[in-house]
Amino acid sequence: MKIAGIDYGTVRVGIAVSDVSGKIAFPSQTYIRQSTTQDAKFFKRFVNEEQIEQIVVGLPLHLSGDVSEKADEVLQFGKWIGELTGLKIDYFDERYSSVEAEQILRQAKLTGKKRKEKRDMIAAQILLSAYLESGCVGISDYYNIDG
Repeated sequence: MKIAGIDYGTVRVGIAVSDVSGKIAFPSQTYIRQSTTQDAKFFKRFVNEEQIEQIVVGLPLHLSGDVSEKADEVLQFGKWIGELTGLKIDYFDERYSSVEAEQILRQAKLTGKKRKEKRDMIAAQILLSAYLESGCVGISDYYNIDG
């Protein structure tokens, strides 16, 4: 089963995709948001072309584990993309994924512009890798989120 990992942002959405066995995550792309209509077309096409069967969305949590203020926006996005695609949506703790992505890209000695272009999809890959390593156990049940 192929799973897509999404690092949500109001401007950019990082996307990663697993292999068919659901064991390895690969960075896919960074989508620049445009409008609800254009975003819907993009995500429908992406899910169909990549044959995605499930989506995991990074949920921003505080260091304490409490849900952050940004989480409501992420949950609305998750609900929207679930309704749009008809796929099961799960959520996973995304703490440190962007920081880790930035460190990886700095070590690769990429320019600031190149790091910005790739950061979100690498963060999505980190998020999806952690989700796959957990046995695809998200945090929806723990936080009582209907996915």
